[in-house]
Amino acid sequence: PLAAAVTNAGGLGSFGAHHLLPQEIFTLVEDLRAATGGPFAVNLWVSTHDVPEAEMTRERFDEAVAALAPVYEASGAEPPPYPERFSTTFEEQATALLEAAPPVFSFVFGIPSVDILERCRARSIVTIGTATTPDEAKALDDAGVDMIVASGFEAGGHRAAFIRPAKDSLFGTMPLVRIASEEVRVPVIAAGGIVDARGVVAAHALGAEGVQIGSAFLATDESRATPEHRALLLHGGDRRRTLLTDVFSGRLARSIPNRTTDELISSDAVAPYPYQGYLLRPVLQRARDRGNTSAVSLWSGQGAPLLRHTKATELMAALVDGVGVLLD
Repeated sequence: PLAAAVTNAGGLGSFGAHHLLPQEIFTLVEDLRAATGGPFAVNLWVSTHDVPEAEMTRERFDEAVAALAPVYEASGAEPPPYPERFSTTFEEQATALLEAAPPVFSFVFGIPSVDILERCRARSIVTIGTATTPDEAKALDDAGVDMIVASGFEAGGHRAAFIRPAKDSLFGTMPLVRIASEEVRVPVIAAGGIVDARGVVAAHALGAEGVQIGSAFLATDESRATPEHRALLLHGGDRRRTLLTDVFSGRLARSIPNRTTDELISSDAVAPYPYQGYLLRPVLQRARDRGNTSAVSLWSGQGAPLLRHTKATELMAALVDGVGVLLD
């Protein structure tokens, strides 16, 4: 609903599909086509494993479960079973995406193979890569992607670094956009901490040709964020404080802090991606079902104190009208 609402309002709606199975990706694209006549993007993670599944043996898995025992006990959730597979691969997902052929394919945590990018061009699928540093922007440009998102560390959610570790790739939106726009040939899309028309105008002044907004749309009724998460984004006292943490997924991401981040931030109970997310899934689902914000990921960018809108269409209108006023 959110992706369709944004597209129908004149933007480029985007759906993060990294958690979907290949057949679910195909169904998603069909559903989005039915919901909107405009362009939309489907986003995947190029790097889906920090440690190969063969290395996450049952013994290592059991050790990770034992390390999280206090979290399971506090939440009342049972640890998950050792699965046949922890996650699908990017190649499997990309094959389904190419068959479904959405108008736009965006990606994070790396660069798809030459073959995948060439097949996108053959199917007229626009490609958008994500950079967290100038070096990553240059690598994406050299690979021939159509557009590049310059994602500053102010952004909520995961830091999608792929050349160096995320903790060593913390560029702010302002210098990243300015440098990238000078050094790459394709359009740069600014992201990170931008929530209103003033941010859009500032990004264009820095050299961006577009803006990507996350948290402001996450707070709207059309998003799949829980009501409690949306309320915190819009009205919570803690929204002024966010932190970068790997406790929820095993990869660095910006979230509003809560009991889980406080308890695990200095512990050894954080497994690599995607295993940490799998291990915590019963805890997070139980908390979501009960409206408990103390044990769930609360992705939020640093611009959350400026959020005002609860409807995606109203937010889009405010952005477009506000930019027009500021540029008059």
